[in-house]
Amino acid sequence: MNRLRIATKIVPKSILTNNLTCHNSYMGQTLSYKGLRFYSGAHEEETFEKLTSRYVKFFEGVDDRFELQRGLNNCFAYDLVPAPEVIEASLRAARRVNDFSTAVRVFEGVKNKVENDNQYKQYLEELRPVREELGVLTKEELGF
Repeated sequence: MNRLRIATKIVPKSILTNNLTCHNSYMGQTLSYKGLRFYSGAHEEETFEKLTSRYVKFFEGVDDRFELQRGLNNCFAYDLVPAPEVIEASLRAARRVNDFSTAVRVFEGVKNKVENDNQYKQYLEELRPVREELGVLTKEELGF
């Protein structure tokens, strides 16, 4: 505690309070500076529909494996389960860049994000036509 008192006595009070006043004797003016903080809280919140359309558009334009995996990492980083349209677009992108393993792992990500097995089964059921069209199997169907 004594060190703090010594430090506050040594350091000018204007620095500790984030206010700085300077007097310019040549100009005869006093300049005052108050510390301001700029936060990035002025952003609009993105709706689920906008997020879904943004990621569907992103996956439709994927040209290589790196972009696909980066997009999947970003998509699954949100605190929500991606919409089936996003999963479908990512599966099509995975097959387009010929990355079967990532296509299988998309379903692993969905399984980890959903709250229970019933929701996972609903995703599988809704995406069954796409899975059959693209020939994508789940980890369980592969025997792992």
